[in-house]
Amino acid sequence: MEGNPVKPPIFLYTDGASSGNPGPGGYGAVLKCAGRELELSGGFSLTTNNRMELLAVIKGLEAIRWSNAEVHVYSDSSYVVKAVNEGWLFNWERNGFAKAKNPDLWKRFLGLYRHHRVSFHWIKGHAGHPENERCDRLAVAAGAGAVAAGRPLPDDPGFTPGA
Repeated sequence: MEGNPVKPPIFLYTDGASSGNPGPGGYGAVLKCAGRELELSGGFSLTTNNRMELLAVIKGLEAIRWSNAEVHVYSDSSYVVKAVNEGWLFNWERNGFAKAKNPDLWKRFLGLYRHHRVSFHWIKGHAGHPENERCDRLAVAAGAGAVAAGRPLPDDPGFTPGA
């Protein structure tokens, strides 16, 4: 593997939040790699908690600048973690996402997931895990900050009420 240096693993911590479900919400993500960190967040005026949980992972994976990265995702979302670890996502994909919620985001996720070596780890939310608490603060602030400042957030693309 001469000329192809081994890249260090990336640790991606994520959280999503919504005030009301649906309601205003946001995502937060923290990437850590080789002593460096990157924070990401964004908000929407109408979204759901599950969409924000998944979007946090997507945004984190999109921020990675090389292919085939070893990525360890830490999330308090059973929806996201179990969808991958228990194979629900791959069944949804085989069935054309016919009964899956958030197919737009799952399809976007799959391209990123297959571009890297991703493992998912569930952590209990609001239990004092420093990175999870940090991501929660980012997500809540992203969902509430612009609304409180009187700046409307863009609606979550792909969101369908009742879905």
